[in-house]
Parts: sequence; C-alpha cells; structure tokens
Amino acid sequence: MAGKKSSAEKRYAQSEARRLHNKAIKSECRTYAKQFVAAVQKKDEKLAQEKLNTLVSKLDSARSKGVLTRNAVSRKKSRMMKLYNVSFAASAAK
Repeated sequence: MAGKKSSAEKRYAQSEARRLHNKAIKSECRTYAKQFVAAVQKKDEKLAQEKLNTLVSKLDSARSKGVLTRNAVSRKKSRMMKLYNVSFAASAAK
C-alpha cells in the first residue's frame, strides 16, 4: 500500500494542477487576442468582429473562474474595443 501523502505534498499537487489549468486559460486568451489583432491588421472587419466577440467571451470566462482579475479583464477588453473602433471607424462613417 502507498504511504500517506503529507499535507504539504497535497497542497503542492493542488497548486501545480491549478497553475497548469490557469496557464491554459491565459494562453487561450492570448491566442484569441493575437488572432483579433491579425484580423484588424488585415482590415477584415467581419472576421475582426467575430474574433473580438470570442475574445470578450473568453476574457469574461477567465474572470469568472478567478484566473484574471476584474481590472485586468476590463483593461484588455477596453484596449481591444478601442483598437476595433479606431480601425473601422472610417468604414462605419461611409
């Protein structure tokens, strides 16, 4: 039979599992942000809108899971929406 695990070993295993889980969620958010910026640079408004909606959804999800703080999510969303609005304001005015 296996010996008992100490509380320190258990806490380490838990924190490692959480770290990997959080890392995956943050990586996913960064990936969607890069895809959004790439779509904006290509001047593809429809694709950029889709990527922005997905990114906002992923950021809100990360916030609700406690991976990102409220202010960090608000800041990232604000910057991305500002980029979208500045990039496509001319086409909306036409």
